[in-house]
Amino acid sequence: MKLKKIVSLATSVVLSTSLLVGCSGKNKGNGGNVNNEKGTLKIGMITDVAGVNDQSFNQSAWEGLQKSKEELGVEVTYLESKQDSDYAANIETFVDEGVDLILGVGAKLAPAIEEGAGLYPEQKFVIVDEELPSDIKNVKSILFNSQEAAYLVGLIAGKMTETNNVGFIGGMDIPVIDTFKYGYMAGVKKANSNVQIQDQFANSFTDQAKGKAIANQMYGQGADIIFIAGGDVGTGAIEAAKEKNKYAIGVDRDQSDLAPKNVLTSAIKRVDVGVYETVKDLLDGKFEGGTVTVYGLDQDAVGIAPTTKNLVPQDILDYVNQEIEKLKKGDIKVPKDKKEYDTMMK
Repeated sequence: MKLKKIVSLATSVVLSTSLLVGCSGKNKGNGGNVNNEKGTLKIGMITDVAGVNDQSFNQSAWEGLQKSKEELGVEVTYLESKQDSDYAANIETFVDEGVDLILGVGAKLAPAIEEGAGLYPEQKFVIVDEELPSDIKNVKSILFNSQEAAYLVGLIAGKMTETNNVGFIGGMDIPVIDTFKYGYMAGVKKANSNVQIQDQFANSFTDQAKGKAIANQMYGQGADIIFIAGGDVGTGAIEAAKEKNKYAIGVDRDQSDLAPKNVLTSAIKRVDVGVYETVKDLLDGKFEGGTVTVYGLDQDAVGIAPTTKNLVPQDILDYVNQEIEKLKKGDIKVPKDKKEYDTMMK
């Protein structure tokens, strides 16, 4: 590899430090040997700084790759990024190893993926949660209607709160987290216009202690339900809910296993579905770079956790299901940013 390529990639990643979600350490996963027999497709996943076992976004993506390995026969592996500067080095590693597809998990990786795509035009890339320009023909973008899942858990929070006070904790104040925040707030207000909503960002996707501290503060100020969209920050907030016997709402995957009596529901974002379908398209010769695929309710890629029924009464679930049908018909448009939320509230 040429030094100028490494420098160029590294520079683009340094510029991306203010963007999105977490990952941890430059450690190679043992999910499969990329140097497998000739003819087997090899997929390499790069996490953000939250790491592959973040109980959330990265873990869901990895589960999608594991399913691809089991059902489609591809080889899969991952590299974790302990810091943003690892993204470039991890891309170079996978290029050198000859993987067929490099998957970047989270918008934080977008600048490095974009730069890498220019340096290696024959290499196929996927970026999750960020849309790159359509003229970059070797990168496919995967997006999710996260605001719809957030809206649904907001409906539940609005109906279930006994204090008319709920909270939202975000990892970082960035567009992809805004989709969760404003979708949730819209759902809360639709179900109960009298509810006060506290919100705060942790400026991290890995700081469990910060998540716990913010949650404790919100519970102390009257909140009885908090929705957290912040990777491992949520693990700390859920621990606070458990200790105070309050409710928390998980994100990305069903997080009820962290506190079965306290995780009221989870806003499901099936990154695993998007990853699996993309690998399948690659196998079928249908991979299209320069395109964007958006996953939502129609693909069962967003929604609420099946364990929601354990803590939420049936009449509230019936109400949520009615709203789901309205969403599918296009009768409701859920806001994904402040402008759309303010317009909806007028």
